[in-house]
Amino acid sequence: MTALNRLHLERAVRVLRAGGVIAYPTEGVWGLGCDPFNAGAVARLLRLKGRSPGKGLILVAGDVAQVRPLLGRVPLAQRAELLGSWPGPVTWIVPVGDEMPRWITGKHASVAIRVSNHLQLASLCLLFGGPIVSTSANLHGRPAARSALAVRRYFRGAIDYLLPGELGGRRGATAIREALSGRIVRPG
Repeated sequence: MTALNRLHLERAVRVLRAGGVIAYPTEGVWGLGCDPFNAGAVARLLRLKGRSPGKGLILVAGDVAQVRPLLGRVPLAQRAELLGSWPGPVTWIVPVGDEMPRWITGKHASVAIRVSNHLQLASLCLLFGGPIVSTSANLHGRPAARSALAVRRYFRGAIDYLLPGELGGRRGATAIREALSGRIVRPG
C-alpha cells in the first residue's frame, strides 16, 4: 500500500467514524458506505439514494473475522460453501437476530454480507475495524456508478468523502445468494 493510498484510507475511516457517508470503488461498481451501527449515518445514506429503509442493506468486510459473529445461524454445510467463496464477489444473505439493527436488516430477519477481495475496499474495512455498509452509488432505480465522475454527477457534493481508486475487474454488482437455500437472488 502506498503512503498516499494509506492517507486516503485514513481520511475515509475518520469520515466513517464521524458519522459520514463515503463513496468508494468495489469489485465492479462504486459503492456508498457508512458505519452500519450509526443510525443517523444509515438514514442519511438511504435519503441520499432515495432507497426504502425496509429493503435492508449489504455489509462488506475486510476478512472473515469481521463477520464471523453473524454466521452462527448458518448450518455447517452451508457455512463451508459461504466461507469457500470468500474473499470474493459473492454476497450471502444470512439469518440474524438482535445482533443487527433494524436499520440494516430492514423488514428482514437476515442480513446480506460479503468479504471483499477488492484490496482497497478490504483494507478500508480492516482499518475501520469492522464491516461497513455497501450499497451501489446511485439514485434508486438508476444504473450503478461505474466511475468517480458518475458518483459526483449523482450526488453533487452530498457525499462526505470520495475515496480515490479503481474498480476491480467485474462488469457489475456482485452475486447475491441465500445461505440457507443456496438460491441465487441476483446473478453476478
